[in-house]
Amino acid sequence: MLQTFSTQKWDETFSSSTQQQAICNLERGQILYFPQLAFALSPEERNLLSPIYADPHSKNISYQPDNNKLWGVQHLSDEQHLQLKLMLDRFCNQALDFIHALFPQYAQYLVLGRTSFRPVQISKRQTSYRKDDRRLHVDAFPSAPNQGKRILRVFCNINPHGEDRVWRIGEPFEQVAHRFIPNIHKPFPGSAVCLRFLKITKSYRTLYDHYMLCLHNQMKADESYQKKAQQCEVRFPAGSTWIVQTDQVSHAAMEGQYTVEQTVHLPPHAMQDESRSPLRILEKILKQPLV
Repeated sequence: MLQTFSTQKWDETFSSSTQQQAICNLERGQILYFPQLAFALSPEERNLLSPIYADPHSKNISYQPDNNKLWGVQHLSDEQHLQLKLMLDRFCNQALDFIHALFPQYAQYLVLGRTSFRPVQISKRQTSYRKDDRRLHVDAFPSAPNQGKRILRVFCNINPHGEDRVWRIGEPFEQVAHRFIPNIHKPFPGSAVCLRFLKITKSYRTLYDHYMLCLHNQMKADESYQKKAQQCEVRFPAGSTWIVQTDQVSHAAMEGQYTVEQTVHLPPHAMQDESRSPLRILEKILKQPLV
């Protein structure tokens, strides 16, 4: 489930054998774990570690590196706003360089996504079941279809009080898909066009996006599954980093506060073994192309 590395710096140089092992394990649904890879903060940045700066109407504080946009915040002075942008931009660059070094064959295909800061204690968050990340799920986004691209994420626990980030890890993706996909209906004809026209989605919702979103929702809605599915607890201490493809790994975040995260997207054809992608697994189950 976890492949552990002794890496302690973000500008690490990896041997070809380490790169090969890492990419194989990542694509098989394992989590790459770096217990000694911390994201260092300045004293000014440590002052930003408070939930009071998170907009309660937003799930996370988000930063878009491409246009230097920050949202999901409140009560920040102009100086603090700039400091938080610079902190998240630095994490974005370090995480992206790290991914390039560990997965060089991915480098030319990666599409940079959002950077997030999660200062709220997740165990106390009150929300709808669909937004409740304490329930086992695989990632899929209602308003941001990814049309089959992989969701690769770098997480780092920056908790200043030494508290762990606690996850549950569930069943392999193919097992989850075989359980839920037979109960998912096809989308209504023309629904994807309507969703795009009404700007409910930011891009066209493919059949793949439809099935993944329904899978995500059904997993979270099924109380019996949440309790009885094969699962185990994993704890990520403060100062540790982990890399995981969250569209493939069934997971739930149960406890923890103060995490930074970087998302990148990868087309399945750039994988070493494309057959392991959720897109190809769902196409095999449904016996039809989904994008």
